[in-house]
Amino acid sequence: MKREIILPERSTSLRKNNSKELLITIDPNSLEDIFIINGTSFKTETIKKNDLIIDPNDYYMIINKGKESIEILYDNSVLGHKVVYNPYIYENSEKINLKPAQFIENYNIPEGYIDTLPKWYSFKFTYPEYNLIFVKPEFGLSIQFHKDRNEFWEILDGRPIIINGNKVYYYVENGTKFQNQINTYHSVINTNKEVNKYVIIKERWNGKFDENDIKRVFNPNKYY
Repeated sequence: MKREIILPERSTSLRKNNSKELLITIDPNSLEDIFIINGTSFKTETIKKNDLIIDPNDYYMIINKGKESIEILYDNSVLGHKVVYNPYIYENSEKINLKPAQFIENYNIPEGYIDTLPKWYSFKFTYPEYNLIFVKPEFGLSIQFHKDRNEFWEILDGRPIIINGNKVYYYVENGTKFQNQINTYHSVINTNKEVNKYVIIKERWNGKFDENDIKRVFNPNKYY
């Protein structure tokens, strides 16, 4: 495959390049409508032609945040490139929210949680001073930012890919901590394929905590 069309508000898969440099061509008029992951960089503005050169063995992904389809041209076929994360693999599957019993039975869930947020791709236990977030295998949370709060993440399990500001961190070790500052992009991707291999994050915050204080800039499959 040397040509790919990305529909509005959708993306390519996150792939790993092979041992040859990859050149991507996109209409210059469309560059302001894309985000790109290129290796450890997450670029969201002032994207230039050099940002579309993928080094050997680096990861890459194009996100169309615009309202029109975008054509991507590759200088060699990407069919043999490893797909690390496909945001749409379960797009047409049945959406059944996860239940707290699934985690209480299998994980050492501390007592004292005051609320839960069940979704079909993640589950959150809320405590007075922190959240405990589980992200399902082969899923990613939306790329988002907050206007009124900072978040502090500690990775407890799962070796996720983390977007933090303009950087991407791959297969993060347990115990690693991140600060998601106000108005900075962040996300977590669980690339594990084992059924029960959740990514687990302990999340603290300061500022105003409100679930409505989320601006989603990339929300594959309309995950809410």
